[in-house]
Amino acid sequence: MSYKIIGKYIKDLDFKIPNPKIFSSLSKSISNYKINIDIRSNQVKERIIEIETTLNLTPVKDDIEKISTKIIFATIIELSEKIKDKKEIEKIILINVPSEIYPELRKIFVFVFESSGFKDIKISNSVDFQKLYNLRKIQ
Repeated sequence: MSYKIIGKYIKDLDFKIPNPKIFSSLSKSISNYKINIDIRSNQVKERIIEIETTLNLTPVKDDIEKISTKIIFATIIELSEKIKDKKEIEKIILINVPSEIYPELRKIFVFVFESSGFKDIKISNSVDFQKLYNLRKIQ
């Protein structure tokens, strides 16, 4: 394998429902929100990289009262000695690691919603990170 995961943790978790009115309207209008995914990386040491995968919900329309939801899930990886190519490292950071950790990240995000009274939260079971990577290259 070209890398191994040496650690995973929740780096930041923000979940705010400002008032009961928003809580009750949100349970009826959760479809007015879309999920966003962001991936960033930081080199910790030589061959050690921290990858931050962020999930958050944002309103589709600006005229609704908002909740604040965001989770940053950090994954620390160690690259094997044979990895030298920048493109290969980029694919590990933007495709391989997010694909591997997404089920766990999704499970945590859904758990927070369900624990807050939202039983019908629909967050995709899988994300095609290869497709997102390809779209990013086109832009």
